[in-house]
Amino acid sequence: MAHVGTSDPSGWPYVVPLMYVYEGGDLLYVHTGPHQGHFLANVRENPRICLQLNDSSVWHPTQPTAFDSSLIYKSVIAFGKVRVLQEPGLKEKKVWFFDRLLERLNDRKSSYEKSYPEPMLKSIILFEVALEIVTGKRNVLLDH
Repeated sequence: MAHVGTSDPSGWPYVVPLMYVYEGGDLLYVHTGPHQGHFLANVRENPRICLQLNDSSVWHPTQPTAFDSSLIYKSVIAFGKVRVLQEPGLKEKKVWFFDRLLERLNDRKSSYEKSYPEPMLKSIILFEVALEIVTGKRNVLLDH
């Protein structure tokens, strides 16, 4: 899950959790449903966004106090410009997106009775993010 931040025309921040696909390089993809909500309205007005991603954190309790314990995590913050994909071949790109998403989630399309329904593919909105700045941090388990 990516937490994606935008800002509205008045400058108010808006953060929404979105599923994403990233395969290296400077492009990342997210999608929304067909609704014309805050996220879509905001990025049409201002395409600059911020994304936050993290892996599952693990708590390692250590004695004698909770302050000696550690939360193990990896986190990435990325800034970029987003655009709605609308070019020819969009259906194939959406299929690619969902195939990669299922792979990332350790699942596959063949696990299901039916493929992706055509009306659903048509209705979702696929976004491409051109990453400009990427930073990260992590906390690994260290002996205290």
